[in-house]
Amino acid sequence: MDATPTPTSGAFDIAHMWAQGDTVSHAVALALLLMSILSWYLILSRLLRSFEHRREGGATGAFWEATDVAAGIEVLARKAPGGAFHGLASQAHSAAEHYRRHARGSLGGALGLDEFLTRAMRQSIARATADLESGLTVLASIGSTAPFVGLFGTVWGIYHALATIATTGMATLDKVAGPVGEALIMTAAGLFVAIPAVLAYNTLTRDNRLKLAALDGFAHDLHAYYTTGARVTPSRGAAAMPATEAVSGSAA
Repeated sequence: MDATPTPTSGAFDIAHMWAQGDTVSHAVALALLLMSILSWYLILSRLLRSFEHRREGGATGAFWEATDVAAGIEVLARKAPGGAFHGLASQAHSAAEHYRRHARGSLGGALGLDEFLTRAMRQSIARATADLESGLTVLASIGSTAPFVGLFGTVWGIYHALATIATTGMATLDKVAGPVGEALIMTAAGLFVAIPAVLAYNTLTRDNRLKLAALDGFAHDLHAYYTTGARVTPSRGAAAMPATEAVSGSAA
């Protein structure tokens, strides 16, 4: 009885595709591999930072339960060291103390405590924003360009396969299916790199918006405490006004 020929198991594996490729296809494959490694490094590191930021936000309740601001800052330093909320509280406290000591007879004294505090807290929020957004541009770039890099590898692979067929003069299905299928793998690889990057970018962007909203609310409470001596208690259903808006209203 004649045995039915079966394709060898190694005819369509990665090693075979690499052996059949040329310099351009190798460069595309390496570029996608590097993009994937960088993407997953950023995804894992930023997700870890996101969990740390959530813990920082929970520490603000303990801050307001402290006996004074200095004790509250110590609580933040203990529960969320080096975090955005700790940096904001420290910056506001340092700015208020500096204003009380050196405001008279200086250019800073002409600003008023209200505006002086807001400028100091804006700098802290700007640093926190830059820290939260670091790496997101790379993720967005990978998510938008990886499919096209993979598509370029596919187009080049098909061109390379057709050039080989034209040279050998053999266009049978068994000669065409292998090279074309291997070229299409590049498109799948590009999508494999791009999809996690896009999903992670959207998730991290949403988390950053929530974190910055909480940071703005905390800044508003600090601003109210240092200018009036009491924390503002928002009414039900009313969102706290960011510190930047508070200063704009007071300046007007």
